Amino acid sequence: MSTYHLQVVSMDGLDFDGEVQKILLRTIDGDVEILARHTDYCTAIGMGTARVTMADGTERKAACIGGMLSVMKGEVRVLPTTWEWSEDIDLERAKAAKEHAEERLKDQMLDKDARIRAEAKLYRALVRIGTHGQERE
Repeated sequence: MSTYHLQVVSMDGLDFDGEVQKILLRTIDGDVEILARHTDYCTAIGMGTARVTMADGTERKAACIGGMLSVMKGEVRVLPTTWEWSEDIDLERAKAAKEHAEERLKDQMLDKDARIRAEAKLYRALVRIGTHGQERE
């Protein structure tokens, strides 16, 4: 399979810079898979597990939350708000965040903004837990 150059640059810095066969990730409009020679494309990233197939055919997964995806003249750049490789996810921390968000959502007195924030924190925790658990697939 053909390869192309992929860069993943999050707020923490350069997370990946190399050749890949493809990347599959969640955008705000649904999942998209980028292969070599993809047309120019730009979209906002949603929350989900990104699957990167390396040049050698191995697959790595990462929790990918927010940001932008850009394909320009064969160069693919993922600029996520959060990018965390599955092997780097602190599972206990993610579970604690999930439990905290669930407890917060039980509060019937939460205002609309606080509820939205708690739901987002819960979803982020679930993405991280799911991505960590998928590393053995």
